[in-house]
Amino acid sequence: MKFTKMHGIGNDYVYVDCFQETVENPSRTAIEISDRHFGIGSDGLILIKPTDQADCEMEMYNADGSSGAMCGNGVRCVAKYAYDHGIVHKPTLSVLTGSGIKKIDLTIENGKAVMATVNMGSPILEAKYIPVISSWFSKKEDARIINAPLEVDGQVFEITAVSMGNPHAVIFVDRVKDLALPVIGPKFEHHPAFPDRVNTEFVEVLDSHTVRMRVWERGSGETLACGTGACAVAVACILNGKTDSSKPITVKLLGGDLQIEWNQEQNQVFMTGPATEVFHGEI
Repeated sequence: MKFTKMHGIGNDYVYVDCFQETVENPSRTAIEISDRHFGIGSDGLILIKPTDQADCEMEMYNADGSSGAMCGNGVRCVAKYAYDHGIVHKPTLSVLTGSGIKKIDLTIENGKAVMATVNMGSPILEAKYIPVISSWFSKKEDARIINAPLEVDGQVFEITAVSMGNPHAVIFVDRVKDLALPVIGPKFEHHPAFPDRVNTEFVEVLDSHTVRMRVWERGSGETLACGTGACAVAVACILNGKTDSSKPITVKLLGGDLQIEWNQEQNQVFMTGPATEVFHGEI
């Protein structure tokens, strides 16, 4: 199987061009190739596939073999691969994902895509559609979970729940550096309030348009970046009055920065960040 290793600010996946290759058991393959000691090493597997609904399709699997609907860093890399390798010949393209078709505008330098702006769609805030079990927060089924208390491992956290195609729990803290994320992250991921598990973002507000975050991703653990998580964080910041809604928010992750804008008039979230090809191989 030929593959390409790519990353979006450190959120790295193994990409397989299914215009040329066939992956019989992607879930098992994701587990094997993601192992950083005995495999290639990655946060998961992403298949780039033909479709008649868009320019190409992105099918993603986490490091534990579970499937994911959407990956913001991953979809930027898919768009870069599609342009750089001649699947498409235009700087604006569409990618079918598990959470719908995403439109992507590429920045081209010396014939290669280096940056991408993705229309990530509308944030989902109603608890039952995220999904979140509202009774854990003493709320009605369709209520929004905004700065609502939740006990996790004997400690109460204020949660803002957002879906950007997959579920996120956003928590504001004083310092993200001090978090024992490998300890608390799995407690959130497997908490019964989140029936499909959850990605958890811990956020430190630096100023009115800049935040720092760390993320625990369901199925992958702590990663250097999470695109949908950064989008969820920007939405949560505005909902909680933590940042200025009149300009894009810089979200600083362990692997680099993303620019996130929530256009509330259109109710669309836009993410801008780099996409990088690391190497090609065969396994």
